[in-house]
Parts: sequence; structure tokens; C-alpha cells
Amino acid sequence: MVTLETLNQWLSAPSENENLEFKEAKQQFDSTKLMRYCVALANEKGGYLVFGVTDKAPRRVVGTQAFSTTAELNKIKEQIVQKLRIRVETTELNHAHGRVLVFEIPSRPDGQALDFDGAYLMRAGEGLMPMTPDQLRRIFAEGQPDWFSQYAKENASADEVVALLDTQTYFDLLKLPYPTTREGVLERLSDGRLIVKVADGWAITNLAAILLAKKLDAFSSTLARKAPRIVIYEGVNKLQTREDKTGNKGYAVGFEGLVDFVHSAAPQNRSIEQVVREEVKMFPKQALRELIANALVHQDFLASGASVMIEMYGDRVEISNAGKPPISVERFIDEYRSRNERLADLMRRLGICEEKGSGIDKVVEAAEVYQLPAPDFRVGEFRTTAVLFAHQDFSVMSKADRIRACYQHCCLMYVSNKRMSNQSLRERFGGSESKAATVSLVIGATKEAGLIKADESETNSTRYARYLPYWA
Repeated sequence: MVTLETLNQWLSAPSENENLEFKEAKQQFDSTKLMRYCVALANEKGGYLVFGVTDKAPRRVVGTQAFSTTAELNKIKEQIVQKLRIRVETTELNHAHGRVLVFEIPSRPDGQALDFDGAYLMRAGEGLMPMTPDQLRRIFAEGQPDWFSQYAKENASADEVVALLDTQTYFDLLKLPYPTTREGVLERLSDGRLIVKVADGWAITNLAAILLAKKLDAFSSTLARKAPRIVIYEGVNKLQTREDKTGNKGYAVGFEGLVDFVHSAAPQNRSIEQVVREEVKMFPKQALRELIANALVHQDFLASGASVMIEMYGDRVEISNAGKPPISVERFIDEYRSRNERLADLMRRLGICEEKGSGIDKVVEAAEVYQLPAPDFRVGEFRTTAVLFAHQDFSVMSKADRIRACYQHCCLMYVSNKRMSNQSLRERFGGSESKAATVSLVIGATKEAGLIKADESETNSTRYARYLPYWA
């Protein structure tokens, strides 16, 4: 039940989420737009649409006259039932600063996505957009065994299980002693739901195969196509390929070798070498490790014929995976949500992934230490791409590069319980006191882009100003 206490809790929340939307709607609200939001929230498993509250933080009640009579409310609720086949509930709250109207939207049925005039909608920031193909596939697959629980091989003998899966690596990564009997090995795999006892032996799940396969193509061509592919180009474009290599081992089995191969292929970072007086690769190994692990974990396994791609150029490395991220790229540093929780959990336990939410922090921190431009995270129609750039002097960085670096530095400071200042940003760029005015321009441009804001709780002094990410 929604009460004034519930409303106060919502108002104090740091940000909207996929299940909560605020609209001022002081005088009215378009019924078509209302139904589109109902569809989007239902597709997010239900939520609340709140009228009479500002949608910009800090939120405050302004009151609403939308659907102000019982007849109007009943009419729109009836239209929603007829058009969308869902029943919404409404609550009117008499707040001291005005009337607040709350629409409670139920979840869509399992395995079904709601549409409005053929458009399957979801929320995107403050607006709405069509759902991505991978999100729709995931919804339509609900009620069926998830991809990881499906069988990569059925009716395998005990000998075949051990022959197909690198069980030694599994126990080594878990830091467990290898069982003295084959039955002990099978029992442990079974307890982890990696293999399942069936009438004629054992079924090896996709999760077991994708992580522990000695050879992915020993299972199927479909699994083999999930292996990461590494392409190294001569120069800064795709015109000339130096090496094109596709893996064949399970992710856990081949991960360290994959990271070592990519790292060794990177050019040298001459700028850092001059400081530390030793050979240093252009792309920090920790950053490569985190980005490759992220791409493996967050890929859309329902996308056919798509694999993780690692493409290295003379001035950058691009690491991409199938599917769009469940959160916006601006929140990669402080938020975490995986479409493949079982895979992510097991890869964390195997020591391949970091704890939730810390991986991108390490990527951004490594870029700062190695004096690299800020990494760029790009979302395309079907793929998500992370880009690490080679070293660039501050003087030749583009405005977009500087703004991105400023925002990421501000986020990194915030999640470390610190605050960005002109001095901290100068140090990030490797600049001296003389660069203070130039760095101030970068901070101003980042504020103008709506990515950071002044921390007014600290000081109102421009000279000693501290800054927060826009979402803090």
C-alpha cells in the first residue's frame, strides 16, 4: 500500500530506478503517453508512476491536477485495461504541498512483452525507447531453462566428463584439493550444477562447457562460436591484419593465457617508460583483464553466431560483446547488474572477476596511473564496446576526451569516498599548477554537459570547490 511515508522514502532516494518514475503533470498528462509509460514499467516487471513530483533531484511535491475526478480516473483505468490488457491501481495522496497521484503498474506476464501499437517499450533515462532484440529474446525465453542450464552434451559417461572438462583447473582455481576418486570429482561438479545425472550417464551443462571445456568445438559448433576472437591490426584501421586468432578453450581454462596474449601484443608506453625506466606495455594488464572478463560475463548468450571480440590497433584496443548493457554506460563505475548472474557468480569464485562493481573502477584507475585518455564505453545496435586508448598528451586530447576523463575521475573519487577538485584533476592529467585555468575550463564544460555538479556541502568558494557526479 502506498502511503505518505512511502512517498517520503521515494523522494529521498538518490535516483529513479527502472521501477519508479516521477512526473510533475501539474495540470494534466497525456493519456497516450501514460499508456506508453505503463507498458515500459510493466516490461520492467512493474513499478510506480508518480504524478505531482518534480523528476529532477532534489525532488519536491508540486501537486497535480491530472485525472483529478473519479470519473476521469475510472475512464483512464478502463482504457488501459482495454488497450494493454493490464489492470493498474491508483492512489491519491494529500500531501502538504499538493495532491500526488500514484499509478501502480503490475508486471507483464512471464514470457510475454507488452507493446503499445506494436512498440515494445522500455525506459531509457527520462524517456522511452524500443526494447532491444536481446531483451526481447530474454523475455520470450522466460519459463524455459536458462541457457546455462541447457545441456551441451547428454548421456556422457564418467570418463567422457573428465575427458571433456578440465576438472584439474576447476579445483585449482577454487583452491581446493583434487579429489582422490573420480566419483569425488563428479560429485563436486554435480553439487555445483555443472553436470546433471541422467538415465544413461551424465549431462554436461552449457555453463560447465563454456567455462571448463578443454576444447569448445568438441561439444558443438554453436559453443565453439562463443570463444573469444583476437584480431591485431597494423596501424589504426582494419586495412591490414597482422594476426587473427580464435580461442577454443573454456573461459576459465583459457582466461589467463588469453589476457597474457593480448597484453604481450600491445605496443610499448614510451611516456611511462621514461618515468619508471623499464619497459611498460601501452595497455595496463589489469585493465585488459577486467574488460575482457566483463565482456565474457555480460555478453548475450542468446545472440547466435556472436562472440567476444578483442581488436587491437596501433592507438587503441576495442573489446566488445554481443548485447546492450542493462545499465547506462555513465553508471558503469558505481553500478552493477549482470544479465548472466550464474556465470558471473562462478567466475568470481574462480578468481576471474572482481567483486561486484569494482572492475570498471580498476580500469579507470589504471588509465589514470598510465596517463592514458579515459576509456570509452560505446553501445551500438547489437554490441557493447569498451575502448582503451594509447597515451596522449593533454594538449592533443579532444574536448570529448577531456570531459569523459573529468567525469570518470569525479566518479572514481566519489566511490573512493573522496571529492574531485581542480588539483586532483590536474594530477590526473599530469599537469602543473600553471594548468589550473585550463583544467577549470574542462570542469566547466563537464558541468555544462550535465555530468558533474558542485558539492555545495563542502564550500561555496570557487578556488576550493569540490565536485560530485550528477547522480550523487
